[in-house]
Amino acid sequence: MGEGGIGAFMPMILLFAVLYFFMIAPQMKRAKKEKKFAAELKKGDKIVTKSGMHGKVVELNDKDNSCVIETLSGKIKFDRSAVSMEMSTKLNAPAK
Repeated sequence: MGEGGIGAFMPMILLFAVLYFFMIAPQMKRAKKEKKFAAELKKGDKIVTKSGMHGKVVELNDKDNSCVIETLSGKIKFDRSAVSMEMSTKLNAPAK
């Protein structure tokens, strides 16, 4: 085999480790937090959808993973994944 051995693969292994710790792992952690946030929605929560619509949760449906929110113009049904975790958390944060 000679001098190639594991030394030839070391840069590739190092690159994969860096890619995993700086890109893949944080994204998986964020996805897990968003899924938990959507599962913990309850009636009365003030939310913001990813498209920017503000409203209050009035109904939750576990069968199709949807929620009905009440806005100033009426009630609208959304998929729970359409609720923005960041914007909803910011909306409900206490004022400083």
